[in-house]
Amino acid sequence: MKLNKLIAVLTVGILFACNTTQKAQVASADTKPAVVVEKPAFVTWDKKMIDLGEVKKGEKRTLFFEFTNTSGQDIKIDIVDACACTKVDFPRGTIKPQGKGRIDAVFDSTEKEADETIGITIVFENTDANGNPVIESVEYKFQLVK
Repeated sequence: MKLNKLIAVLTVGILFACNTTQKAQVASADTKPAVVVEKPAFVTWDKKMIDLGEVKKGEKRTLFFEFTNTSGQDIKIDIVDACACTKVDFPRGTIKPQGKGRIDAVFDSTEKEADETIGITIVFENTDANGNPVIESVEYKFQLVK
């Protein structure tokens, strides 16, 4: 009797194991490979990273980031945000498709104590397909010389 129970349990176990394998094979046969679709660039930057190299403590450096509107629509920058050590200026008007724009920045190293990479965030008035503001970022880095 115990042998019959053992055989029954093993048979059920084998059936479940075979059934699971079959489902896995069917699922993998029906599953389509993932396709990575890159969203088109909203703007194309000439440079997204600028290396200022060595900067003396207390020195100010001027830099700029140029971009082209590749969105196919009019765009307008709403806000440009950076750390307190960076003063920024940006175009206030509408930039037409294929038009160019520029983010100007002045970096003041007076309060810095070490090498750093600093980000600048650009928020556009335009929205993406989900209604969220389009946000871009650029950055610069420096090696502090005391």
